[in-house]
Amino acid sequence: MSSFHPRRASSTDVDQVRSLSRLAYAKWADLVGREPLPMTADYAVAVNEHLIDLWEDDGRLIALIEMIACLDHLLIENIAVHPDEQGRGCGGILLKHAEDVACAHGYDELRLFTNAAFVSNIEFYLRRGYEETGRETMGPGRIAVHMSKRLPAHN
Repeated sequence: MSSFHPRRASSTDVDQVRSLSRLAYAKWADLVGREPLPMTADYAVAVNEHLIDLWEDDGRLIALIEMIACLDHLLIENIAVHPDEQGRGCGGILLKHAEDVACAHGYDELRLFTNAAFVSNIEFYLRRGYEETGRETMGPGRIAVHMSKRLPAHN
């Protein structure tokens, strides 16, 4: 795994972003009985409207983080790590990157949500300082777990 030097996604990256997101979330489809939302997102729109930072290794996209600048926080919309790279620390590095982006934009809070069925994801975020702030039923069998992390004051 190469060191992390993010590159902001552009319109030429849409297909790669879509492909990686589909690969990264495919393991969850059977568990929830449908494709998770990142597998069906419109990345042509997301690349233009959100902050999507890419992690490449020798020209191969291995991970990405999609963030949305909101009024009072930075929302982590999607973290996708290639299945071959999962479990090697990419997710934690991407979360730290989101903290840096949040601070650079003047935010003191990060938020995210994940499916309640993705227990390992919830545990992953809890170990990194996120707290559960609520649950929301999004439809049959779809419960979103909302989480947030307060960041230290910055100048």
